[in-house]
Amino acid sequence: MDRRGLLDRAARDAEERVLLSHVLDKCEQSRERGIPTHTDFLSPAQQRGAEDLLRAAAVHDGWAFAGGYDGAERRMLCFLPDWQEQPDAEACIAALRARFRAEDAPSHRDLLGSLTALGVARGKLGDLLVSGESADALVGRDVADYLVSEWKSAGHARLSVSRIALAELTVPERRVKEIRDTVATLRLDAVASTGFATSRAKAAELIASGRVQLNHRETLKPDAPVREGDVVSARGLGKFELASVGALSKKGRTAILIRRYL
Repeated sequence: MDRRGLLDRAARDAEERVLLSHVLDKCEQSRERGIPTHTDFLSPAQQRGAEDLLRAAAVHDGWAFAGGYDGAERRMLCFLPDWQEQPDAEACIAALRARFRAEDAPSHRDLLGSLTALGVARGKLGDLLVSGESADALVGRDVADYLVSEWKSAGHARLSVSRIALAELTVPERRVKEIRDTVATLRLDAVASTGFATSRAKAAELIASGRVQLNHRETLKPDAPVREGDVVSARGLGKFELASVGALSKKGRTAILIRRYL
């Protein structure tokens, strides 16, 4: 399949087409020149789109995602030449630690807003890991020096920013709430009803309005099947994982375990 055909098949809109064209550029550059290349940080939805594109192009190896730590949400897509087995995260990702007084602790929103206010594109910013008196930011190496010198405040907090090694990152423990229930069917509207503590009719409305993503892809069909390990998110309501699917009850309902992220 030619480049245009690949993009026609994989891209859902004009914005995603531009992104996926860039992904192909990086892939071709690595293969033709025998050098490692990488994209900017991608959201989970963008990562899913890139994976779909690479599968359609029959590119099954020579690439991997890197976010700076295990479990990172925002990650770069790295293309590897034949001589490189794993991406060198330190070569493309820098870690910064912003320290502040505990009583002035800025929110995640304050910190992200202060970074974008400095003119840094969202693609240059990975995850923000907020702790009691500091926040660790994963950023592109090409903007790290600028941020060390210019990132001075967030919200009402004054910041002291320095570089740290990726191995020094402080990754907060992810808080989850476990929900056990039974559902009549493993349709998206039924599972979302449990995960977001709403009625099935309301869940169906959310899905039809385009507010729900299944595995980081917008899904408009309430009857879309949900499988063990799938991730469901809804704008304004959060995200959960269908952690396990159990046996049928005597009444024909399926036991499920949901882990909702807090």
